[in-house]
Amino acid sequence: MSKIVTFGELMLRLSPPHHEMFLQTPGFVATFGGAEANAAVSLANYGEDVAFVTALPPNPIGDAAIRELRGFGVNTSFIRRSGERMGIYYTQTGACARPSVVLYDRNHSAIAESMPGEFDWDVILEGTEWFHVTGITPAISEGTALATLEALEACRRKNITVSCDLNYRKKLWKWGKKPSEVMPEIVRFVSVLIGNEEDCQKTLGIEVDVDVTAGELEAESYRKLAKEVLAAYPNLRILAVSLRESLSADSNNWSGILADRDNFFVSRKYAINDIVDRIGGGDSFGSGLIYGLRRLAGPREALEFAVGASALKHTIPGDFNRISVSDVLTLVGGDASGRVQR
Repeated sequence: MSKIVTFGELMLRLSPPHHEMFLQTPGFVATFGGAEANAAVSLANYGEDVAFVTALPPNPIGDAAIRELRGFGVNTSFIRRSGERMGIYYTQTGACARPSVVLYDRNHSAIAESMPGEFDWDVILEGTEWFHVTGITPAISEGTALATLEALEACRRKNITVSCDLNYRKKLWKWGKKPSEVMPEIVRFVSVLIGNEEDCQKTLGIEVDVDVTAGELEAESYRKLAKEVLAAYPNLRILAVSLRESLSADSNNWSGILADRDNFFVSRKYAINDIVDRIGGGDSFGSGLIYGLRRLAGPREALEFAVGASALKHTIPGDFNRISVSDVLTLVGGDASGRVQR
């Protein structure tokens, strides 16, 4: 059984080539992606024993998605084959002052129609040490929200560490309940929480006075946010936040903070210019944090690994972060030259 398990939706991603607008030319580049699958791929690339749990239709597109995950070494044996369609999302890469755009077509997907009781969590979680989910999964449907709670209850029985990336997505919360009615119950099972200021405001009702459009974020202003979140949820051990300073669609500054009950750490800041693809950057931060907390010396080192891994993701097309531990450690160690490795 896998030591790490992630749970969520894997989607077909359709993107215009390069920086084109939707259907500027009659073609899309087809890949796969989704927050929890992205995390599983990163962790497998780092050498972790990881399984991804979802539902996919029993058709050639579902087959191709599973082959893709297996190619990275992700355990797919707990993926249910059900339903008639796979969720799709369209993404248009921005440039300069033109932002990137994401459109969802995921209603009635296989995972969206999943119901509680359809995943045997006692079997899936046998031998598991860490479970990871995001706020996207309970946002998809009432069924996935209830299935998430089932999984978390099983994790508590088995004393499994749980991490959650809040990942607030306004376009997804349509099934009846507000995120503030669902996510606090989920966070009560969580030890390691990942979320920015909007995530905490929209899902937990905890606010911090930060202007994310100003182009510059003051890391210290997140100390108050961390204190309030940790005080509100005694079960939490760590809050981590990735900090994106968006100068334009092509140029961001990237860093992060991590707070526990005794410490507040601020990472190195990376200037990321000529961004190739920012989608999946947050997922690579979360998976890097999981790896770092499990394998590195302490929370400070885990934070630096997470920020370095996600900075590198911005250079790679597609959702998946295709880098190794040594790639990240080279960058974190100070080599950001980009020189050819011969």
